[in-house]
Amino acid sequence: MIFQKDEPKFVHRRSATLGRWVQLSKRLRSLVVSEVKRLPRRTSTAYGIWREFGYVGIQEKIREKRAAHQQRRAAIEKEEPEYRNWVGMYDTLTEADRQAINDRISQLAYKPLISVVMPVYNVDEVWLRLAIESVRNQLYTHWELCIADDKSRKRYVRRLLDEYRRKDPRIKVIFRKTRGHISVASNSALELAAGEFIALLDHDDELAEHALYMVAEELNAHPKADLIYSDEDKLNYNGQRVVPHIKPDWSPDLFYSYNVISHLGVYRTSLVKQLGGFRQGYEGSQDYDLALRVVEQIPDDHIRHIPYILYHWREVPGSVARAVGSPADEAARNALRSHFRRKGIDARVTNGYGPFHRVIYPMPEELPLVSVIVATRDHANLLRQVVEGVLDETDYQPLELIVVDNQSSESATLDYLRELQGNARVRIIHYDAPFNFSAINNLAAREAKGQILALVNNDIKVISSEWLAEMISHAVRPEIGAVGAKLYYPSETIQHAGIIIGLGGIAGHAHRHLPRQGAGYYARAQVLQNYSAVTGACLVLRRNIYDEVGGLNESDLPIAFNDLDLCLRIQQKGYRILWTPYAELYHLESASRGADTDPDKLPRFIKEQEFMKSTWKDRLAYDPYYSRNLTLNKEDFSFDKPRRDAPWKNDKIPSSYSMTEAHNSDPITSSVGPTKA
Repeated sequence: MIFQKDEPKFVHRRSATLGRWVQLSKRLRSLVVSEVKRLPRRTSTAYGIWREFGYVGIQEKIREKRAAHQQRRAAIEKEEPEYRNWVGMYDTLTEADRQAINDRISQLAYKPLISVVMPVYNVDEVWLRLAIESVRNQLYTHWELCIADDKSRKRYVRRLLDEYRRKDPRIKVIFRKTRGHISVASNSALELAAGEFIALLDHDDELAEHALYMVAEELNAHPKADLIYSDEDKLNYNGQRVVPHIKPDWSPDLFYSYNVISHLGVYRTSLVKQLGGFRQGYEGSQDYDLALRVVEQIPDDHIRHIPYILYHWREVPGSVARAVGSPADEAARNALRSHFRRKGIDARVTNGYGPFHRVIYPMPEELPLVSVIVATRDHANLLRQVVEGVLDETDYQPLELIVVDNQSSESATLDYLRELQGNARVRIIHYDAPFNFSAINNLAAREAKGQILALVNNDIKVISSEWLAEMISHAVRPEIGAVGAKLYYPSETIQHAGIIIGLGGIAGHAHRHLPRQGAGYYARAQVLQNYSAVTGACLVLRRNIYDEVGGLNESDLPIAFNDLDLCLRIQQKGYRILWTPYAELYHLESASRGADTDPDKLPRFIKEQEFMKSTWKDRLAYDPYYSRNLTLNKEDFSFDKPRRDAPWKNDKIPSSYSMTEAHNSDPITSSVGPTKA
């Protein structure tokens, strides 16, 4: 009797063990098949690198990817406890929050129907259920879920989808008769969509419960929006939230480096259907290709960013969310190439840092003359270093070097200046007054013959010969107002990788003291992107823009913050500021004049600070290229208490859905504004 009683338990255990082995073998087979399928693309990518950079390039790319992977793992291990604490304190809804959101929804003047588009194929049942339930659990109820099953082989998929279709009339399902892959399946789901907007959801991911509500809030505030995106994170195999991606507001050049929009991506349905939906041939990056085509059709201020984590990617074996690099990378680069062809720009798209992209812009057929301006006072060794770097170690021609001597008295410097006068490419200008960085550069700009101005400190040392060509290739782009370089301390750590407004009170340098090869936050220390400002220690811009904004402010900002003020005025004119990591130089910061905190300099520095605070008060309160979720006390993009009020805690509710009111009210975020073309 005892044996008979125990026998079913033994059989059950043996069956469960066998089941686990079967599941494991299936997963192993799936992984092997997926790796074999990736081989042709990986071989093609390796061949492309070999053709352009040789075997050394392949070795460098392998080292780079390995380093990126190790950095990513180390960052995740360090970040996870901090992020979990942040989620618990600032990103977890309470019952009071839910009630407030429901009250807010009832008072919204505009409640658009949002169609959640989800292609499905052979996904694990548990993940599919969680994905669907995350839509059904939305606090905002004006949605429909449009599902296209791409002829899944797993029988439970049809059963499960039929179950949900019967359970909730807002769920629409189409079962494709043939396998079409993700672009075709997404289009099948898109055909079901009746909403004004579509939201993209992968079959194993989840939406935050307030995701669609936040989209509705944004559309009430900005009814002209055509494309909306949010912050995101990932769910590990245990369902824990990890690897948050806290994004900036719209940064076109960062978007060209990698897909910033990604998830949660919300698009105006009519625009997507007008463009023909998703395109075949871009599988794995079909959403990036769609975003690129949409962005071409709309102005920048129709692209909105919601600085809340509204989407959770599932990290499962084979998932793009799990990959450091994937076969989808080349599809993304092909989407970029197609984008630039449509825009008539002869740009070259190649591998950038890790899995990301680098866009190399064409130079004009007739190269513009560049006037490199160097202000100096004594320190002949520093002056000689920068002069030789510009004249002998820089591969860009044509250029002229203008050295502005500010009351040098050391004999070595005076001797060297006399020596330089014999060089046809060098002009010496004398500024016989107390040091005023703004006035010195304005004087040189008036004397300059070049169409391009390059402001270069005398404590800069050239590292690579292509630094100036790289900066000019962006400076000549009509939409770019000024270009900054990547500068290092002699210790091989970063001195300048873009300027963040508000950091430390006025502004600070992103990723300062990060190791030279460090990725930074989401690789932002290694990819092209837009910033609010770049340092005047090495700044390149078109002469006509410098004149248009009136140059540097020599009366109010003679020494400090003049570069920041210049960049902000350039943006007011509708141009973008760009930072490139591909122009690398050393900067011996303040080696020639000392620090602004020296006792004799402090009163002047405080006065300049007060000017910035009074002149740029509103701008200092918010940097669109940073995030209100990140700290202003450190330069490492770490988390902090959000500097934003949740819209459901805002008593002000628009009385009517009007365009005028919408553009004057911004309860969630703000736009960078129009861009000059």
